[in-house]
Amino acid sequence: MPHERPLSARMADQIARWQAADDRRAVFLSCYSLMTANMFAGLESGRFADGPWVHDLIHNFAGYYFVALDAYEAGDPELPQVWRLAHDVARQPATPVVESLLLGVNAHINCDLVLVMADMLGPEWDDLPAAKRADRYRDYCEVNAVIAETIDRVQDEVVAPYARLLGVADLLCGPLDEWCTARLLRNWRADVWGQAITIVETPDLVERLELRRRADTSAMRRVQLLRDGGEVGARVFGYPLRWLSRLKMI
Repeated sequence: MPHERPLSARMADQIARWQAADDRRAVFLSCYSLMTANMFAGLESGRFADGPWVHDLIHNFAGYYFVALDAYEAGDPELPQVWRLAHDVARQPATPVVESLLLGVNAHINCDLVLVMADMLGPEWDDLPAAKRADRYRDYCEVNAVIAETIDRVQDEVVAPYARLLGVADLLCGPLDEWCTARLLRNWRADVWGQAITIVETPDLVERLELRRRADTSAMRRVQLLRDGGEVGARVFGYPLRWLSRLKMI
């Protein structure tokens, strides 16, 4: 697939530069690169109902990541707080590998993906027939299966080599296969779909803009649970928003 190569090459180039500089931001991007490669493979095999739409989703999602990275490098004050923190923390040599990964995953899903889905669904939603809306949601959920299929490779090819290199058992929040699992990401992605649809179906522009801003705020609250909430916070930060709200933790 020709459109895969520029994105994959850009990811590989950035990963190589960060690895050469011993910059832990390579951890999340290595994970993201593996999952993106599996998404392209899914497109090739025809596993999605609307391949062109998913193709656009892959590239729009990656676009948000690289725009945030460029903004961080430029010191842009408009950069979402959750990305500023994720980059700052991941650059610190003492940051555990799994924390570097989870901070990036949290920012990209709980902030970026909300906005990407609102951007993509907003212009078409009112005119989409029910069957096409269902296709959009099925394709969105199929990404969860792609993520689940990638978790073991992330553990073996990304996290484990870093842990061996450091000579430590990097067990923040437990092993990756226990905490950064398909269940955690499925919870987050279910929240994201609901947040995006709320934005799309809100008629008032000012309210929509406020809901978009809250994506950053909500993602930051998850980070605070992970980093400052002790053992309990680290164990529940992946819960669905409705559970965290009920527990008065977010």
